[in-house]
Amino acid sequence: MAAGYPSQQSLAEALGVGVRQVRRWESDAPPWPQGEVQHALVRTLGQDLDALGFSPPGAVRPVQRPAATRLAARPMPVIPAKSSLMMQPATVAADYESVTSSHRRLYWSVAPSALHPAATAHADLGRALLAETAGQTRVRVASALAETLLLAGRIEFFDLRETERAGSTWLHALQAAGEADAPLLGSAVLAHMAFVPGWAGDRAATAERITAARTYARRGPASAEHLAWLDAVEAECETRCGDTRTALNLIRHAETVLAGGGEWEPPVWLDWFSGVRLAAFKGNTQLVAGHLPQARTTLLEVLEALPAHEDKQRTVILGDLGAVEAAARAPEAACGYAVQALDQLERTWYAVGMDRVRAVRRALTPYQDEQCVRDLDDRLYGWATTVSALAR
Repeated sequence: MAAGYPSQQSLAEALGVGVRQVRRWESDAPPWPQGEVQHALVRTLGQDLDALGFSPPGAVRPVQRPAATRLAARPMPVIPAKSSLMMQPATVAADYESVTSSHRRLYWSVAPSALHPAATAHADLGRALLAETAGQTRVRVASALAETLLLAGRIEFFDLRETERAGSTWLHALQAAGEADAPLLGSAVLAHMAFVPGWAGDRAATAERITAARTYARRGPASAEHLAWLDAVEAECETRCGDTRTALNLIRHAETVLAGGGEWEPPVWLDWFSGVRLAAFKGNTQLVAGHLPQARTTLLEVLEALPAHEDKQRTVILGDLGAVEAAARAPEAACGYAVQALDQLERTWYAVGMDRVRAVRRALTPYQDEQCVRDLDDRLYGWATTVSALAR
């Protein structure tokens, strides 16, 4: 029960044996398990055979006393690393998962400086619980731990711009996903890890991680949303590596995948991607490719369709629209979008959004003597904004 199997039937199904066999193991004189069943018992219940009460063939058994006296006469054992006395109840998995789910929702509104310590502390708790759980309980804790570490890495990479730290956090997330044997979570982690070399322009390292992410997704079952998101990740990395043609082809493929739907629903943790988010990827790639009219149209449609709670993404779209107008030699319009992005960043900080605003300002260098650009500088380099940006 501590390992997450509330009945003999559930344990029997996990081990691939009959209920009668489980009843024999729970008797006063349990038979010694044979072959692969030995390993299955140890792996599933998190204890060795001796701790589980089995004696090897030929071992001298103690004289059986009445049940009422056996427990009282038994000496207190030395507690091993995974003693039943240290095992957490099966309910711990649901409790741990509930906090993970709360953090997932809080990401979209809570300041990263406030949420990140909570997420990392929750990850520390998850690591501790792994040593005190077994069976399905351990699998569920490991899965929630992988999601928690994935979230912590996202905050580090996208919100705080701590790239090296994010890479290390995602590696631990991948290990936790392996403990849970959760290939889709592994795929998501690997795709996030591709951002690190992708944003640095390292196409070879990016391709290797994307290939790994797609391999894990095939072990799924992966939803259409998951597969389309992998296309979008690769497209963004290709864009940053300078190959916008390949990126646009990937986005078109993702659009086809989404339009076709699929048999499987996306996992609840895949809340950072949708058709609108794919269009946002597309608008940025069109901007980088120099397709300014198309980029403007795409980004304005995204801005209109973006859900009200996606404040972080809104700063990115406003920044990209400002870059479109700067490239189109319309400095006043560019400054207008940049100021709107700064207004949003004051309410919800997002490092990637600030990167976009700074890119707009660099593009406006030829117009830096114009009043609209000077007004933008006053906002961009105000006391609060400057201190906040440097602190992060």
